[in-house]
Amino acid sequence: MPKENPETPMRMTLPTQLVLRALLEQPTQEMYGLQICAAAGLASGTIHPILARLETAGWLESHWEDVDPKQEGRPRRRYYQLSRDGVVGARNALARADANRDALRLRPGMAGGVTI
Repeated sequence: MPKENPETPMRMTLPTQLVLRALLEQPTQEMYGLQICAAAGLASGTIHPILARLETAGWLESHWEDVDPKQEGRPRRRYYQLSRDGVVGARNALARADANRDALRLRPGMAGGVTI
């Protein structure tokens, strides 16, 4: 599948925003899935489709760790890190999402509401 331009708007759901914010906390650090789950406050079944979409878009790079699961006593971990384009795209996308959220905030008395 072709990689998207980092300036192309990505579907910015709230879970996607939480994953991007978690990855942007330390953009040069690799994180594995459960670390991202904990940082974003989301379940594994929620973050993995998001991570796959970000990787397809070229915003994320990943690799499997090179360990023997039997020796480690746990499954291998897949590590994720934002690409250079991903850092730029994530920051721009989150800035747009924040601006949109701020623009949509209701003010007292707006939307036909009653000010008490």
